[in-house]
Amino acid sequence: MLGQPLPVLVRILALDLLVMVLSLSVHECAHAWVAYRLGDDTAQRQGRLSLSPVTHIDPLGSLLIPALNLILAGGFGFIGWARPTPVTPARFRPSVPMRTGMALVAAAGPIANLLLAVIALGLFAALKGINGGIWDASGRTTGVGALLAAMFQINVGLMVFNFLPIPPLDGSRLLPRSMDDFQAAIAPYSFVLLIVIINIPLLSDVLVSRPIRFVMNMLQSLFQTQIVHGLA
Repeated sequence: MLGQPLPVLVRILALDLLVMVLSLSVHECAHAWVAYRLGDDTAQRQGRLSLSPVTHIDPLGSLLIPALNLILAGGFGFIGWARPTPVTPARFRPSVPMRTGMALVAAAGPIANLLLAVIALGLFAALKGINGGIWDASGRTTGVGALLAAMFQINVGLMVFNFLPIPPLDGSRLLPRSMDDFQAAIAPYSFVLLIVIINIPLLSDVLVSRPIRFVMNMLQSLFQTQIVHGLA
């Protein structure tokens, strides 16, 4: 991506960071909404039960890291984070076991990203037959088409990445109780572990890239729409 002309680079960065900010805001709002529905109003009282990016965005994790990932790695970035949504399990309704409640709250974020990806793909499928909807007269992708493609790819990436069973990612909340001691042991090194996974090609391919391709291909097959080409 570093070899792109400056105007193209700026346009790609602006588009993808916009999608990342919006997607992370929906992700965190989903955490807050499920916690609220389970009886915990901690996030709601702190103004986090909102889709406004202002309440969720972390300048480092939501802007700088995704931008560097895009510039250095190329393609679509999906590594990023927002301010963690505060959750107080003790405030869940008595009928909701705290462990179950935390699992539901954790799963809500990645599932929200999956829903955004499905919506983007559905809109892409609906517009592809409309002249000027996805492609202009010269066959180039329109702004709407590029936005939907970015929304689809980034949200599938966020869903897969956040379901990794490594603390503090959401997937770590879905592991059985028998894994608690192991999680506690690796928690201090989780950031290093994630860096290793991302930078070792074999691990990155097996744990991240292949699941992303699988989900993308499955959804595109379901909608009979090819929004991302060259996936295998």
